Amino acid sequence: MTDLHLFNSLTRSLEPFKPIHEGEARVYTCGPTVYNYPHIGNMRAYVFADILGRTLSHKGYDLTHIINITDVGHLTDDADSGEDKMEKMASEKAQSIWDIAQHYTEAYWADVKALNIREPAKWSVATDYIEEMLEFAKSIADKHCYECETGLYFDTTTIKDYGRLARAVTEDGEGRIDTVEGKRNAADFAIWRKTPAGEKRQMEWDSPWGKGAPGWHLECSVMGEKLLGFPFDIHTGGIDHREIHHPNEIAQNQAFCGCGGLSDARNSGANIWMHNNFLVERSGKMSKSSGEFLRLQLLLDKGYHPLAYRMMCLQAHYRSELEFSWEGLTAALTRLKRIVLLVERIADAPAGGATDHPKFAPVLEKFEAAIADDLNTSIALTALEDALATKKVDAGIKRAVIERIDSVLGLGLFELARTDLRIRPKDAVITEEEIGAAFERRKAARAEKDFAAADAIRDELAAQGVEVMDGDPLGWEWKLS
Repeated sequence: MTDLHLFNSLTRSLEPFKPIHEGEARVYTCGPTVYNYPHIGNMRAYVFADILGRTLSHKGYDLTHIINITDVGHLTDDADSGEDKMEKMASEKAQSIWDIAQHYTEAYWADVKALNIREPAKWSVATDYIEEMLEFAKSIADKHCYECETGLYFDTTTIKDYGRLARAVTEDGEGRIDTVEGKRNAADFAIWRKTPAGEKRQMEWDSPWGKGAPGWHLECSVMGEKLLGFPFDIHTGGIDHREIHHPNEIAQNQAFCGCGGLSDARNSGANIWMHNNFLVERSGKMSKSSGEFLRLQLLLDKGYHPLAYRMMCLQAHYRSELEFSWEGLTAALTRLKRIVLLVERIADAPAGGATDHPKFAPVLEKFEAAIADDLNTSIALTALEDALATKKVDAGIKRAVIERIDSVLGLGLFELARTDLRIRPKDAVITEEEIGAAFERRKAARAEKDFAAADAIRDELAAQGVEVMDGDPLGWEWKLS
């Protein structure tokens, strides 16, 4: 197989993957803050992390993948200011913060399942590691932290190369971080936040610095070290994490390990830092601040299969910005339909066969080169289509090749039927059985050359939102609008 090369955000270069532990791959992914539903831009990060994990498994590594659940500590402003997101939502909903966390965690897990994202080795929940966070903070407090009225803060001047990951350090420190009274430097950040006098939080714990809660950045350092050990192989997250959260996490890791500067990437806590780019939507509905934002459930309600969105993600490189539009989603669905139509022709062939056939050698070489080149899924998809287009080969061998490629792309092609991919909005009244019966009547009328009756049935279906697709090369027959 072609050696795997990945883009390291810390060095801004493509690097060969060299596992720290022979035959193993240890990966940590920044998970959701469970104060609200994830939007589809959030979910792009987990599709990317899933492709990475599937690729490492495909390459033969024993994968340990951790995704955290943030249920405490994340403020309303990523720049280390504002209210705690969890406390704020619990107050608005007049619910227990624990119930809020459980509800939105389960909603996130439902999206993970719908998108064929493999479960990690462990979902690490922040509040399960409070004692470990306190011990971590104590171990770095004397040399790297100071206390002020609002809590314990990390002094970013005590470690080398602070902010190298973001490449955005100025004379005043990281520009997006707000001034907090008592901070020594603009870039300093909270390790532990004291509960303000006269207030009581639903989530607060005793500490040497007063009753309060951990800072957002602390939890990932602690769980990464606890579950994977420093240094581990790969740390992933969205590109927004590259600017503040991950530089602060790296600073804590350096302090904890007594590490030197970041010219040696291992001193950051991970060998490679990887970040997916944004999903953008021109109307601005990719932000939760408006209260109305694009959830996966909205796509489902409009009748789209969730794997159409996964296909949309696969069509772009994870480091490129991806624009969302309903037209683009429909195009991704159509491409998926074409693939499924071809897969159905070999669905009865035995599974798990050999892939060694001279006709497939160039296809597999193209696929392996694509995923080895920093997870180039857009090229890997064309290799999949090349394999399906290959003629005069044994169906069992073709199936084995498709299974091999799909094990990385994660579309679950042999579990999909073309009828699953029909666009059927949630609020549609007419049933598929009724549509089927109408089509049978229409087919009979056309066979008898009673075109007036056939047109009348077509109009009847159109009035109920069913678009008859005569002449559709995919043979889909209808869709609901």
